[in-house]
Amino acid sequence: MSADSLERDFDGRTALVTGGAGGIGLAIARQLAAGGARVALLDLERQALDVAAASLAEPRRHLALAVDVTRPAGVEQAVATVLEAMGRIDILVNSAGVALLEPAGEISEAAWDRTLAVNLTAPLLLAQAVAPAMRRQRHGRIINLASQASVVALRRHAAYCASKAGLVGLTRVLALEWASDGITVNAISPTVVDTPLGRKAWAGQVGEAMRALIPTGRFAQPEEVARLAVFLAGTHAGMLTGENIVIDGGYSIQ
Repeated sequence: MSADSLERDFDGRTALVTGGAGGIGLAIARQLAAGGARVALLDLERQALDVAAASLAEPRRHLALAVDVTRPAGVEQAVATVLEAMGRIDILVNSAGVALLEPAGEISEAAWDRTLAVNLTAPLLLAQAVAPAMRRQRHGRIINLASQASVVALRRHAAYCASKAGLVGLTRVLALEWASDGITVNAISPTVVDTPLGRKAWAGQVGEAMRALIPTGRFAQPEEVARLAVFLAGTHAGMLTGENIVIDGGYSIQ
């Protein structure tokens, strides 16, 4: 999406996007940058991060930080680096995620722990780290990427469903506690999204079967999810907080 098709809603704003090297995170970062924001991309892979940052509008304005967002010290250092370089953080997008799929009776402790660490604990760590700066500004937008798995059960998704349902619960508590500080907190719950992670989890016949269950007959595109995130991050969404907005092509209404 070009800058011409977006309002310059984010001039003077800084956004921090986890999982920013690809998929939904990168799609959101691109749209925020096109709208005038300075963006800090956080992800694990240095090379992928550099490629992603180079794809943003005015790439020299942005940062790319290789960080394990499950590590409190790494998160604190990353936030400090962003604040030193950019002076403020207005928007946090928690998009980093993993999907380690096993039947509920067989899921390993390691897979359970890793899923909750990335999908649930990391968003809390990031929110806690950026909140002081947002409070000082009396303005902040936190957007958590949950999933339709937060509201419906999916086979082989015990850890994933638990982590995303927990993320929606966390979203609501943060929204309640931080609204008086000028901070809104919302979640977005997409159906399967056409990203590398989505394609890996829903390859072959299982993916075809899932498409058949979605009334619109397809998976979501990253840019569709990103456009909603951009709205929630903008000036016109100040009265939206504590919401979990489902983008699932009608899957969960059945």
